[in-house]
Amino acid sequence: MKFSLDGILAVLSYAIPPFLPLILAILAMPVLAQLAGRLRGYRMTDHRSRPAAIVGLLAGLSSLWWVPLLTHSRLAFVATMTDWAALSAAAFGVVLITWLVLHPLSYLVRGPRRH
Repeated sequence: MKFSLDGILAVLSYAIPPFLPLILAILAMPVLAQLAGRLRGYRMTDHRSRPAAIVGLLAGLSSLWWVPLLTHSRLAFVATMTDWAALSAAAFGVVLITWLVLHPLSYLVRGPRRH
């Protein structure tokens, strides 16, 4: 089976447009959360939030179940290394976006910690 860049781009040009509003909304959430936090003094390296990390990991683990459902597939169909790489990348993306949203929001809720 031969893959070409033109073929991949052709598939993406048909697959992405129906989901573009959802993709933009998902990408806007961490940007807005980070902006809101930074306006109140949030700095990513200065604030620790274990609950944000735990919820991020749980969201990533749960995505191993719901991403195949969202794509009208089944976990049993994830058979090749490429399938597992794509599913793992999606799970990592969910972890990252969840953490990027919840981490500054936890700062806004709890405020700065004084040592």
